[in-house]
Amino acid sequence: MQPTILIVDDEKHTREGLRASLEDNFEVYIAADSGGALGVLERESVDLVLTDLRLGGEDGMVLVEKILTLPHPPIVIMMTAYGSVDAAVEAMKRGAYDFITKPLNIDRLEILIHRALRSRNVEKEVVELKQQVEKKYGLERLIGDAPVMTEVFDTIKQVAPTRATVLIQGESGTGKELVAQAIHSLSGRPKPKFVAVHCAALSPQLLESELFGHEKGAFTGATERRIGRFEQANGGTIFLDEIGEIDTTTQVKLLRVLGEERAFERVGGNASIKVDIRLVAATNKNLEKMVSEGKFRDDLFFRLSVVPITMPPLRQRKEDIPLLVSAFLKSFAEENNKPVTEITPDAMQALLHYDWPGNVRELRTAIEFGVVMSTGTRIGLRELPLSVREGAAAVSPLSSSRFIPVRSSRFNLHETEHRLMLQALEETGGNITQAAKKLGISRRTLHRKLKELKNLEDGDGNAGPGTRT
Repeated sequence: MQPTILIVDDEKHTREGLRASLEDNFEVYIAADSGGALGVLERESVDLVLTDLRLGGEDGMVLVEKILTLPHPPIVIMMTAYGSVDAAVEAMKRGAYDFITKPLNIDRLEILIHRALRSRNVEKEVVELKQQVEKKYGLERLIGDAPVMTEVFDTIKQVAPTRATVLIQGESGTGKELVAQAIHSLSGRPKPKFVAVHCAALSPQLLESELFGHEKGAFTGATERRIGRFEQANGGTIFLDEIGEIDTTTQVKLLRVLGEERAFERVGGNASIKVDIRLVAATNKNLEKMVSEGKFRDDLFFRLSVVPITMPPLRQRKEDIPLLVSAFLKSFAEENNKPVTEITPDAMQALLHYDWPGNVRELRTAIEFGVVMSTGTRIGLRELPLSVREGAAAVSPLSSSRFIPVRSSRFNLHETEHRLMLQALEETGGNITQAAKKLGISRRTLHRKLKELKNLEDGDGNAGPGTRT
């Protein structure tokens, strides 16, 4: 399939001549003005726009700005006279790919077009590869761009292919089971062989039978042999959630399973059963403190925590809230067949200022509530749970200047992130290093996100605050 090009020029012989020169290698559309060009872009999928910066009485820069604010903008190459080179350079600063001066050299123009299209293809391939890697590695449900989450992702990828036991620690609702599932997905073990056991939900006797199985007659009610979760997980991964809740008897049995032999006996049985399992455990308790208090065996703790992973609470990575909200909003809108696509500025402000004691799980529930309660296309402050509204107001009242100003009456999730960056840059006098520290992200991450900010700022004619390192 040939790449598609839109030629925009108010001079008929120029646009017709360019179409004749390029149509052997490209599918070419033409337009005489910005209205015609935008009409083509609405109807057709265009890879590249070649436009003059002077369109009769129109300023071609206005068209360039409109093109670059489209959801999936094509590449823009500008045609300009020598006297308008400065304007072309300014357009490049705002996101255009390149410019070429008139009179046009067709050979040079074709080289420039092919180079631009190759660049776009590479960008698409990188994005697609990243998505494929995340899906392959089971990380697509773990959302976050904060430095603390980047460390978690790196550890998961490093430890997953090994047999090392992993201990995931963190508050309730931070996503510990998602980490365990990601480790299993990347381990290469059969996907159906991920067996989860929530230890706090069972009594000690039932938990022991659940984990190791039992023989017929082992206790009252044991009318037949039962295969335990360790045998079910043979060849795969067993995930023990709330490991801090198990009693000392079960701790001793676990210790043996984690030994070199990887063996155990069913309750009421004598036969030693060997299994090939990967064990991942999780807890919201301080196991080291429990060890010092004699409530948890130190030898078991050391075997469990070969590789420790700590999931940060949501209040320590609030820059991830817009990303999480975007994912939850899309998911619950589709699930409930609701037309909700946006969240209002004041609602997002409340989400950003609330401390989230229930972490990501609580945020997820809040967005589900908002989608269900919304009667239109947006979630407003009134559609958020009362606990979130009151909790956010207690930290920073809605009328307070501590709330981040958002210019637009309509809200874009990425724009909120950009507002936070602008505020940090303003408060630090444009110092990127200090602004990154203030936001709790790396300098490299802030640099990358500032590139995304460029199109947003260009859309209303502002250059944004100056930055310095």
